[in-house]
Amino acid sequence: MLETNSIAFQSLLFLSSLFIFVIGVGVLWVIFAYIKDVTQTEQAIRRNYPVIGRFRYLFEHLGEFFRQYFFAMEREELPFNRAQRSWIYRAAKNMDNTVAFGSTRDLSLPGTVLFVNCPFPTLGVDAVDPGPITIGEGYAGSPYTTSSLYNISGMSFGAISVPAVQALSMGAAKAGCWMNTGEGALTPYHLEGGCDIVYQIGTAKNGVRDLEGNLSDEKLQQAAAHESVRMFEIKLSQGAKPGKGGILPGEKVTQEIAEIRGIHAGEDAISPNRHPDISCNRDLLNMIHHIRQVSGKPVGFKAVISGDAWLNELFAEIDSMGLEFAPDFITVDGADGGTGAAPMPLIDDMGLPLRESLPMLVDHLNLHGLRGRIKVIASGKLVNPADVAWALCIGADFITSARGFMFSLGCIQALQCNKNSCPTGITTHNPKLQKGLHPETKKFRVADYVNNMVKEVGIIAHSCGVRSARELMRRHARVVQGNGLSIPLDKLHPPVTRKSRSQTDEA
Repeated sequence: MLETNSIAFQSLLFLSSLFIFVIGVGVLWVIFAYIKDVTQTEQAIRRNYPVIGRFRYLFEHLGEFFRQYFFAMEREELPFNRAQRSWIYRAAKNMDNTVAFGSTRDLSLPGTVLFVNCPFPTLGVDAVDPGPITIGEGYAGSPYTTSSLYNISGMSFGAISVPAVQALSMGAAKAGCWMNTGEGALTPYHLEGGCDIVYQIGTAKNGVRDLEGNLSDEKLQQAAAHESVRMFEIKLSQGAKPGKGGILPGEKVTQEIAEIRGIHAGEDAISPNRHPDISCNRDLLNMIHHIRQVSGKPVGFKAVISGDAWLNELFAEIDSMGLEFAPDFITVDGADGGTGAAPMPLIDDMGLPLRESLPMLVDHLNLHGLRGRIKVIASGKLVNPADVAWALCIGADFITSARGFMFSLGCIQALQCNKNSCPTGITTHNPKLQKGLHPETKKFRVADYVNNMVKEVGIIAHSCGVRSARELMRRHARVVQGNGLSIPLDKLHPPVTRKSRSQTDEA
């Protein structure tokens, strides 16, 4: 009995000592913080409100995580609201995505797209899958034919982690869609899944550059030798930062990433804000033609389009040089596109949203008689079926998304992409955080997201009275105006036919 009481007394004594120690450490920290706060001159809040003022920054940081769950309404958060994310999560998990009672969407807001239902919708037995489209036919030695409607946009290894690339690669192969490498070069992780690959050549030409940073034909041929590399995409600009090259913070530049890219480990990887060897339309078309000749694969470019003057000049140059110099595809990215890191003035204020630039591109291709030669890929915040269906109505041949697929991997929109502290392991190279992302499990989420996207876009198409999503046209949608009433999409953006030579010259 005495021994038991002794043990209990010792335990109580230890806990009391520990409590006093913790309190003492806390008091010492408060004294230290108080002295430091009142003597520093950089932050007025901490100087005027020592110790307490520090909590402001803690709450500001925690607000990024909790705002979307406790304070934001279902459809008001940016860049993606809870309704958008919830549809993706459920689609990626192949769960029932039906809802009850009624829509929570405000259908009177200007810009809202409404699809035109047909009195006699397409029966399931009459529906067909999206048909195949060939890119580069007659101009590339190995043209690319695919029926894929929804594909993975550029996310470079470096911006995203090894398990993220692996999961996307395996999921894309399972779903039958392509995966864009992003500007970080081709890696074994892209190839191991066996999916079709679009090799993006950014302004730093990572992976296909010589020691001086110039395009290397030898490395280009090595990349093209991989059977799974189906196309090359020259990135002129992306939606979230037109006029700014890729930004990979030094803390995310591991030794492996440095070796793949041909850069120094631990240093910020800042790509040039444009290709040094492309300074005009003729340079661009010559580069496209050269890469196609060297690789044998279809070649196109990705750009943010902010005006029709450049399009007219570019297409006039194609008319002058010949169709063999034309891009096989153009990927148009909107100002609403995403990024891992960008200056706020560019991410907020530069470029046109896809809702304006996509119809501009399609119309000018028709105007110049190039619509049959050049395929159109739409990119930029197209993550739900209605977004994809709208792009198809406008005239896109294919849709790509990056952030939609990040959500399919489990992204919670923590806004930590540029800090190497992503809690879901997608955009971090911290091994402890990467453990949470299991590629063999997540590949099914990626594939199911694609399959359910195509399925529900098909539902919209069938309700509009057509057999396939690729048959959607502008007359199948309407857009709400400022007065709350909608007008047909084909009146907002009337279909354009090619002008005669004299009309083109006058224009």
